[in-house]
Amino acid sequence: MTLSRRGLLAAPLALAAPAVSRAQTADFPTRPITIIAAGAAGGPTDTITRIVADSMGKHLSQPVVVESIGGSTVGPLRLAQARPDGYTLMINNIGMAASATLFRRLPYNVLESFAPLGLVSDAAMTMVARPDFPATDLAGYMAELKRQGDVLNLATAGLGSAANLCGLLVQKAADAQATVVVFRGTAPAIAELMAGRIDILCDQATNTVPYIRDGRVKAYGVSSPERLPGLDQIPTTAEAGFPSIAMSTWHGMYAPAGTPEPVQEALSAALRSALGEEKLRSRFADLVTAPATAERATPAFHRRFLAEEVARWRPIIEAAGSYAD
Repeated sequence: MTLSRRGLLAAPLALAAPAVSRAQTADFPTRPITIIAAGAAGGPTDTITRIVADSMGKHLSQPVVVESIGGSTVGPLRLAQARPDGYTLMINNIGMAASATLFRRLPYNVLESFAPLGLVSDAAMTMVARPDFPATDLAGYMAELKRQGDVLNLATAGLGSAANLCGLLVQKAADAQATVVVFRGTAPAIAELMAGRIDILCDQATNTVPYIRDGRVKAYGVSSPERLPGLDQIPTTAEAGFPSIAMSTWHGMYAPAGTPEPVQEALSAALRSALGEEKLRSRFADLVTAPATAERATPAFHRRFLAEEVARWRPIIEAAGSYAD
């Protein structure tokens, strides 16, 4: 299905949303705001959303409540159908960009049904393995993947997850195909990795760092431009000779398409103020994630970035040939 066809599918949603008058935006906000956390309750997206909501509420002088909605497309569909008045928002992760290709019959258009308000956070990916994995460095890790191929089990948290996307990059860089084992979330995947029943995993530092630090999994590389604080012994993938394995688990905030510009500006400004708070930055640091810079937490940057990410992941996902529908 082409992007233009997806746009046609999204059109009824846009037409169904009632218009918002200028008078309704003048004193925005005048009542509580809901942010959809597009992920399972208790997961990284949910946690990040709750931290941001707590801070944004102070800057907007209104309560900001969080509604966790699991499922790759359920949260975005709910937002696409919402009234474009700024009172229903969403925070979603890198899966937002991947879904444009993974789902060939989306009932909305990733690039047209939403108003990006700004990026929220970035978390590095970590390449890890079971405790007794034989490789001693990233080159050895990749060599084992190349040598053993589908004998090795590669864990993923489902199609479109950060672990799935990173796994695609790893396999492409190694020119190998592992046996992919799909879990419902990364917690059970890491448990199986620690038990030695899964061989390798590439997942966000938020999920893996506690187990790396206490030696329950072996770490070989991080996908960030720089080494992670407190894990200085683990090289970046670029340093280790694999620059193509470069990605982060990013989050962004969205409103429905058609949300008035003054409302978008007010929400984006509140987001940037929240991301600049020391308390929020400290809480993000505990999650091994970084708040977006003021430049990246803007609608203009977010729109460009989302389009770039959709374009980046499309050929990688299409080459893998695995779709969610």
